[in-house]
Amino acid sequence: MKALQELVVLYLTRVLAGPYASMMLADFGANVIKIETPDGGDDSRAFGPFAGTESIYFMSLNRNKRSMTLNLKSAEGKQLFMDMVKTADIVLENYRPGTMEKLGLGYETLQEINQGIIYAACSGFGHTGPYSSKPAYDVIVQGMGGVMSITGQEDGEPTRVGASIGDINAGLFTVIGILTALHHRTQTGKGQKVDVGMLDCQVAILENAIARYLASGKVPAPLGNRHPSITPFEPFKARDGYVIIAVGNDKLWEKFCNLIGRPELIDDERFATNPGRTENQRQLKVILDTVFPAKSVDEWLATLEGEGIPCGPLNTVDKVIEDPQIKAREMIVETVHSVAGAVKMAGVPIKLSLTPGAVEKPAPLLGQHTQEILQDMLGLTSEQIAEMKSKKVL
Repeated sequence: MKALQELVVLYLTRVLAGPYASMMLADFGANVIKIETPDGGDDSRAFGPFAGTESIYFMSLNRNKRSMTLNLKSAEGKQLFMDMVKTADIVLENYRPGTMEKLGLGYETLQEINQGIIYAACSGFGHTGPYSSKPAYDVIVQGMGGVMSITGQEDGEPTRVGASIGDINAGLFTVIGILTALHHRTQTGKGQKVDVGMLDCQVAILENAIARYLASGKVPAPLGNRHPSITPFEPFKARDGYVIIAVGNDKLWEKFCNLIGRPELIDDERFATNPGRTENQRQLKVILDTVFPAKSVDEWLATLEGEGIPCGPLNTVDKVIEDPQIKAREMIVETVHSVAGAVKMAGVPIKLSLTPGAVEKPAPLLGQHTQEILQDMLGLTSEQIAEMKSKKVL
């Protein structure tokens, strides 16, 4: 039993935000049908790294889905899509606003075919506003949304977050929107449009940067690895690597000072309270930078964890993959692809007790399931499908 196993998702998205959203739905059992152009399909099929001829990047975002090819620019292709919409629950697309309308397949058209359809559109700037028609990629919205302006070292250049949070956050918010709309549909029987803009999502995760600016009038700037209002809250260099410390209150500070052998810091008026430590962060860091090289990362973790001080190592990706907690939570999983062979990827981060998600199928080859989808959903014969292929509808 999977939580979303009765849902049919027609998914027209490519690259990252939409594929990430539909992957989450597929992991929990939704019947996700990836509709791709016959001439190459999803752009990310050409993104490295590769296992033989197949993109591992693509495989990491398109597991548990089926792929069919469909030419939506052809009259027959459009009609096939509309026929599929009649029995679908969700249409998910990440085209530039107006593209689906030009094809004659916008929300207003599709909701006349199926009143219960959830139409989820994930785009750079959303379907309204002066930037709506502009193209966008992750780095564009990280810059425009303010995240790059507060990321990086003090007095350094603005820095892009290493993971594509512009896309990934939009994917996450799209899933929240879809599930919210589905809940409303269970109560009313009515579907609706879910409009998610990547830029909006970046603003939504600025956290206290907006509050700090509105309260003080000062424009937040990069702070390196420290926190704007909690200190110490950053990595320190130990003998063989970095240990990350997060001392979130004054009681922890007192414990921390005793554990590192610097009890005199407890009553130092500069550091006695968290606001004082934050105001004098640079002075405190100079002191702590002389303390941590005395031990290895593991030695510090053993010392600090034993007394409940929040801390952890700064792991590189190879260490993340081998971490016992990551393994215990099945956050690195393996699928066997028909062409690429065994491929490892990130697992399912949401753990449900009754209807857990799972990675059960590898990413599909381009058009791998075209025939079975059209036979199952529309009852087409092999001869009809072959004729459509010859006419380049599929």
